[in-house]
Amino acid sequence: MEFSNNFLRLKKKLESQVGRAIGDYAMIEDGDTVMVCLSGGKDSYTLLSVLLALRERAPIKFRIIAMNLDQKQPGFPADVLPTYLAQLGVEHRIVEADTYSVVKEKIPEGKTTCSLCSRLRRGIIYRTAKELGANKIALGHHRDDIVHTLFLNLFFGGKLKAMPPKLVTDDGAHVVIRPLAYCDEADIARFARGMGYPIIPCNLCGSQENLQRQKIREMMAEWDRKYPGRTESVMTALQNVVPSHLADNALFDFKGLRLGMDPADADGGDLAFDAPELPPVMPAMDAAAWARAGGAEDGSDTPLGNFPLPVVAR
Repeated sequence: MEFSNNFLRLKKKLESQVGRAIGDYAMIEDGDTVMVCLSGGKDSYTLLSVLLALRERAPIKFRIIAMNLDQKQPGFPADVLPTYLAQLGVEHRIVEADTYSVVKEKIPEGKTTCSLCSRLRRGIIYRTAKELGANKIALGHHRDDIVHTLFLNLFFGGKLKAMPPKLVTDDGAHVVIRPLAYCDEADIARFARGMGYPIIPCNLCGSQENLQRQKIREMMAEWDRKYPGRTESVMTALQNVVPSHLADNALFDFKGLRLGMDPADADGGDLAFDAPELPPVMPAMDAAAWARAGGAEDGSDTPLGNFPLPVVAR
């Protein structure tokens, strides 16, 4: 396929962001077996493509296995993903499990099925990872998903909690990673259109998207329209947490604060009346700005460097 310079720049941008996320959180190490969960949507297709591209030039060796769960939803095109993966030459496993019937039996008509479906799917994913000997499970959640989850938990759950870029499963058997954690959904959508992926819709079960999540999505879209860069700013805030300026006694010893303490022990000291540090909003890079930052016009280079994975010998 012939790609435009703009598309090549977009490809390099996504690869750089994924490489940076992998390096920042040590998501992939030498000798890992990474099971990439492929749903047939734009996010998981992009995740697989970027990881395959980065593996070619990574300073470490790791195995990639694509996995798809055929949940027997009516109208699911069961041949699409096996054909695509075979043509790509990617090692893969297609798992068939009729979770659709279970969900329809348990959830009343008209109610959202996503929660139960997700729990059933998660159990099958973990079991398959164990069968394949995969110690890492890669999911296609991106920056927007992480930020939306933060506000969902904040507004509806009373928790300051989002999706972590990396976590250990409850049984301690696997590490779940989200290499797209720094990637913008709009960029992923543009990339998927350019790649011409055989997209499989996610609403084959007839379930509507969670109404609360949809409201959050609309809220963030409106904020980003009025004040570009808000989603990116919230994501940055998740990486710059100051426990002493929240209110969780489990995170910071408020009861132990005493007169005469070293400000360093008080996690920043008396900043209660300081003016907030608000950096200027940074506009998205155009081609010229990208080039000035170190990215070549033809997409052959990137200001973020090549796949900064740590080399961890086993």
